[in-house]
Amino acid sequence: MKIVVVGGTGLIGSRLVARLRGDGHDVVAGARATGVDSFTGVGLAEALDGAETLIDVSNSSYVDEAAAREFFYASTLNLLTFGAAAGIRHHVALSVVGTDRLARSEGGYFQAKAEQEKLIVRSGRPYSIVHATQFFEFVRSITDAATRSRIAHVADALIQPMAADDVAASVAGIAAGAPTNGISEFGGPEVFELRELAERELRFRHDDREVLADPLGTYFGAQLEHRELLPGPDATLVETRFHEWQVQKALV
Repeated sequence: MKIVVVGGTGLIGSRLVARLRGDGHDVVAGARATGVDSFTGVGLAEALDGAETLIDVSNSSYVDEAAAREFFYASTLNLLTFGAAAGIRHHVALSVVGTDRLARSEGGYFQAKAEQEKLIVRSGRPYSIVHATQFFEFVRSITDAATRSRIAHVADALIQPMAADDVAASVAGIAAGAPTNGISEFGGPEVFELRELAERELRFRHDDREVLADPLGTYFGAQLEHRELLPGPDATLVETRFHEWQVQKALV
C-alpha cells in the first residue's frame, strides 16, 4: 500500500516512515525538505498520486493561536482537497489528548488544533484522529522553557506521557486499519505529577535545578486543571515506562 506521511522527517514522522517501510509499505516522506509543502500545496499532487492513505503528523512551529490557526487551517484544507482529488481512502491525523477541553478553556494553540480536527470531521472524507499524550522527548524542553533563575516553575498538573516510538507505533496501527471516523486515545503506562517527571529527567542528567509545581505555571501558554492532560478511561496504554526509555537513550 502506498502511504504518504506529511511531516515525515520530524520526530514522529521519521519513526513512522521507518516502521511503515519495515512493514512492507511504499511510503513517501512528505516534508519541505523532500519537496512537499502542505502549507502551500507545493508537491502535494505528485506525492499523493496513487496513494491510498495519508497520515498527517505535521505540526506548527508556533504556539500562539493566530499563527498556529493559519498553519493548521491552510495545511489541513490542502491535504483534504488534494487528498480527495487523489482518491485517498484514509486520512489519519495525529493530535493531542485534551485538545477539546483545552480549546474550550484556554484557546491558543489548542484552539488551532481543535479547528484542524473539525475540518477533518466535517470534510466528509474517511478519517481517523489519533490523540496521544505528551512525549517523553519533550520533558526536557518543557522544563527548560519553565526555568527562571535556575528554578523550573512547571504547571501543577498530572501527565501520562509516552515515548515517540510508541506514538509512531500507535499511529501506524490505526493507519493500517479501516477509518474509525472518530478519535482514538493513546497514553503512557504511568501517571506523574509534571513536577516529579521534570525532576526525574533533570536528576538523570545530573542537573541540580530546583523544580516547583506552580499554580500559575502554564503549559504551551495554557493554564491547566490538575487532570486536564490525562486520557480517558477507554484510552489504549502503551508499554514503555519512563525509566526504561531514559536507560535506552543513555545507551545509544
